[in-house]
Amino acid sequence: MPFTHDTPVLIVGAGPVGLSLALDLGWRGIHAQLIEAGDGRIEHSKIGHIAVRTMEFFRRWNIARAVREAGFPDDFRMSRVICTNIAAAPLHVDAHPCLRDMRVPAYACEKKQRCPQHWLQPILQQAVARQSSITVRNHCRLESFELNTDGVLATVRDDLAQGKTHIRARYLVACDGVDSTVREALGIPMQGTPKLSYSIGITARVPHWRRHCHYGEAERFIFLGPEGTWGNLTTVDGGDLWRLTVHGSAQKLDLDTFDPAWWMRRALGRDDVPFDIVAMLPWRRREQIAARFGAGRVLLAGDAAHAMSPTGGMGMNTGIGDAVDLGWKLAALIDGWGGPRLIDSYEVERKPVAIRNAASSTDNFKVLTSPANCGAILDDTPEGESARNRMSAEFTAAMQARYWDPSSIQMGYRYDNSAICIPDGSPPPPDQARYEQTARPGARAPHAWLADGRSTLDLFGRGFVLLCFTGAGQSNRNAFVAAARQRGVPLSVNDITDANIAQRYEMPLVLVRPDGHVAWRGSTVDDSGALHIIDTVRGAAPA
Repeated sequence: MPFTHDTPVLIVGAGPVGLSLALDLGWRGIHAQLIEAGDGRIEHSKIGHIAVRTMEFFRRWNIARAVREAGFPDDFRMSRVICTNIAAAPLHVDAHPCLRDMRVPAYACEKKQRCPQHWLQPILQQAVARQSSITVRNHCRLESFELNTDGVLATVRDDLAQGKTHIRARYLVACDGVDSTVREALGIPMQGTPKLSYSIGITARVPHWRRHCHYGEAERFIFLGPEGTWGNLTTVDGGDLWRLTVHGSAQKLDLDTFDPAWWMRRALGRDDVPFDIVAMLPWRRREQIAARFGAGRVLLAGDAAHAMSPTGGMGMNTGIGDAVDLGWKLAALIDGWGGPRLIDSYEVERKPVAIRNAASSTDNFKVLTSPANCGAILDDTPEGESARNRMSAEFTAAMQARYWDPSSIQMGYRYDNSAICIPDGSPPPPDQARYEQTARPGARAPHAWLADGRSTLDLFGRGFVLLCFTGAGQSNRNAFVAAARQRGVPLSVNDITDANIAQRYEMPLVLVRPDGHVAWRGSTVDDSGALHIIDTVRGAAPA
């Protein structure tokens, strides 16, 4: 008879999303087990872009500095280049500065970062290992699970010990990727477009890279040929390691006939540049969202819930947002102060974010892969020159018409329809590419620098936070403190006298959730009103 372990939360899959959820739960003192079928090592470093909002979460968990110092050179220019190959003159340059010269946005306390997954994964693993309440078990695969009213009974096989164990958990969270076995077992379909394109990723090491590139440093080179856009070459580590992604059909990218060295030479534009193929991975570009983000006490997060084109780098970043949304809610339920509507709010809040981010990523991909009349683009003729000039003008116009790192996608998502956010009647801000901070309920609470050098965001995370500005009134504070104490809800009160910050938050009283989103704001509240607000935001108000 297999031995049975008990744990409040069982996380399946130890990629960046599963590790982030484990880290958030451990940071809150919640016990959880994290199982991973592999050994935790990364063979294909598919992730590189760490969005601003994700860096803010890393700051909360005290790993932002480690990510910044992981090894990506801060003097490497982050431009994007449209070209036929890197030895040829570029058709268009979308110029961006190096990380050192990028300023922290006025709306944030962190800036974006490059950190490939083979560097990021160990940082997350080490941070999780420091959490005494988290157990990580590699070489363990989920074989099956049973749902009941009290939780989940999972059967797990330990490949090293050649044995099985049962894990009894109150909640199971599937972070097991786009082909999630948990989602399949639940019978939850993926909706959307399963085949935007086929691709093969070729990771290659090109010694002395900078000697061979006509343009110089760039984060990404996007290649055009007679067939249109055929691929891109993206830096992995800001050094000699690069990833060439080749687009095409399933037939074109048949591994039995695919010649990665030929494609690398095509990208390099020369036959005399040495390189070594490190790894090769076929994959499908998709835009798909799970019909539901869970069933009962089993939840889906990350790629198990949504699959999107990597064009824009939002896949992992969206998944880490899922983990942050789930972390405090699971902690609330396990600690006893969360109400029955709390878990229902997860899908309501995160599914629209996934839909929007996936659509934006697809739009980015289509812009880069839809040029027409490229047949003469390589010809040394007037027609060839005309084709190259036309492509240069088209890409220049396309890139000027949109933002490739739209801050509103990263930062501006709001939980407007969530039952645990209380609307205040204010109109929603316009949906635009540039993010503008708002303290409207459901939105990320605005960043501002405090007099002691901290960000307002540094106040949030452990529990609910009541921000009190001029005019808040002692009776209002007392009402919230009493209501939170009565319901066992963790609440801290912070007085802010800075008039500029008060103007940004607009109301004298602002209640912020543990994930940093505004739950409620107003001018005054009595005892019964405060109790109703606390019950609503903890998911315990009547339906």
